Amino acid sequence: MTALPRTVLRGVALAGAATLALTACGGGSADDGGTAGEPVDTGSVLEDGGELLVWAWEPTLEQVVEDFEAEYPNVDVELANVGTGNDAYTALQNAIAAGSGVPDVAQVEYYALPQFAIAESLADLGGLGASELDGTFTPGPWASVQQGDGIYGLPMDSGPMALFYNEEVFTQHGVAVPTTWDEYVEAGRALHAADPEVYITSDSGDAGFTTSMIWQAGGKPYTVDGTDVTIDFTDEGSARFAEMWQQMVDEELVSPVAGWSDEWYQGLGNGTIASLIIGAWMPANLESGVEAAAGKWRVAPMPQWEAGGSDTAENGGSALSVTAASEQQELAYAFIEYANAGDGVQTRIDGGAFPATVAELESEEFLGKEFPYFGGQKVNEVLAQSAQGVVEGWQYLPFQVYANSIFNDTVGQAYVSDITLAEGLADWQEASVAYGNEQGFTVSD
Repeated sequence: MTALPRTVLRGVALAGAATLALTACGGGSADDGGTAGEPVDTGSVLEDGGELLVWAWEPTLEQVVEDFEAEYPNVDVELANVGTGNDAYTALQNAIAAGSGVPDVAQVEYYALPQFAIAESLADLGGLGASELDGTFTPGPWASVQQGDGIYGLPMDSGPMALFYNEEVFTQHGVAVPTTWDEYVEAGRALHAADPEVYITSDSGDAGFTTSMIWQAGGKPYTVDGTDVTIDFTDEGSARFAEMWQQMVDEELVSPVAGWSDEWYQGLGNGTIASLIIGAWMPANLESGVEAAAGKWRVAPMPQWEAGGSDTAENGGSALSVTAASEQQELAYAFIEYANAGDGVQTRIDGGAFPATVAELESEEFLGKEFPYFGGQKVNEVLAQSAQGVVEGWQYLPFQVYANSIFNDTVGQAYVSDITLAEGLADWQEASVAYGNEQGFTVSD
């Protein structure tokens, strides 16, 4: 599991990150965000060796680093956990601004990557060999690491969405597992009517969940072309999600418990939160955090807007990127290629990670794995199929980190006041447009 709940920068760190976004938007050399002209000669680079500083919170990387150093003894990798999303991006931005202490490699979630890429804080990996990896990764993550003509990271994992549900709760109350969103609403009503303490899911307002749901509904509220940005939450997909989810909120079918809180974990364990629509990295979280419900949970395809469909979206996931400030860009690239496209992939899968690589997602070993926590279900069959159904064309803002930070002040108010989700999305749009223009982007709605 690498995709933790999406977190955001706050205060001064936010302003710094957004301001940096337009300080340098042209092309560059290997020293200023570009790349060397020739692909990395991995063998030579690894033989020469050197030292690398890697900032990442993903726990399976510890074994990857140990194996990498054993195979390439001339390379010394220092793996530092400076915090998850929020803390990591603050630390990275501060180091970049100070011009010292910048890591060679940084873990960056897909939604945050555009903000660092447009500022030329990350190296374009195309000329180092990443351009030759086209087809190695599933479409969603591969698209997420590209900005314009550049490749600014290698996908480490992916988060295609699925329906995780407590089979015991559904069976106890005679409720069928929903396959469409209309059925999901009806299932929520049936469960809550059978037991007022049971909610089909929980949501207290989350930017990542909301944008992923809009993504699956076919929405494309963000259009980004360099520094020209359009934000429009009146598109069909956004409206479709807002209308459906408003029903859930109005009828109090959604538990107001905040995700990742102690109360949330308790609800998942005691059956009062009966399902989650979430990314493929969730199994490890349930296994480690909800031990009381072992054997009760199952995984089903994400509910569809139209019966018989197979559309999904990404929810979470991150890349390993080489920083523009690194003086060891070729060695850093050799490491992330090993970790995300080489032997390190299986090491991470063995540790519970969900890969972004096509070969592993199609392998019999991966697909045939039985999960005792999920009653012996071959969970990866469902999740791998979800990865194939990710709707194409989604874009994040080049200041998405900031936009997510104001979500609870706008859309989030629909969960605690009389405004609707549609009104909250309009407020989010207005505030995001204003902010983007203040930072030097040309933003319209």
